Amino acid sequence: MIYEIDIAGRARRVVVEPIDGARLRVSLDDHPPCEFDAQALAGDRLTLVNLDSGRSHEVGFAPGPDAGDIVAYIRGMAIAGNVGTRRGRGGVGSTQGVQRITAPMPGKVVRVLVAPGDEVKARQPLVVVEAMKMENELSSPRDGRVADVAVAPGVSVEAGRLLVVVE
Repeated sequence: MIYEIDIAGRARRVVVEPIDGARLRVSLDDHPPCEFDAQALAGDRLTLVNLDSGRSHEVGFAPGPDAGDIVAYIRGMAIAGNVGTRRGRGGVGSTQGVQRITAPMPGKVVRVLVAPGDEVKARQPLVVVEAMKMENELSSPRDGRVADVAVAPGVSVEAGRLLVVVE
């Protein structure tokens, strides 16, 4: 899964690949990937253990003031950013044409917030998927109209499963 994260006005590219269970391979921009074991804690917190170095970090998350805004708490620091939705085959940053919103990792659909035919705005939440005991709100990458909703609440999904199509 490819995400664009805007931190202090700087666009960062994050690639997250599920390996198995709670193991993830993560790369930031053009840096070599690292493997992590992720364990959910109480609330919107998790522990990430870097499998290469053995170092662990507790990370907390909270929503920011606007849709798509998030605040991550790492080592006592608050880092505010805006997480864009997963980018489709049009390439990173592409919001042209049909947008296929897919599950970032295996999980369960908790809420579907739109229906076919609904008009949506950029960054408007579309669907919520619970993965690794954390809720992931997936948003529209651009203004458009919902062409299809391919899931319903309670459905288990695998990584990459189509959730919503925005035209």
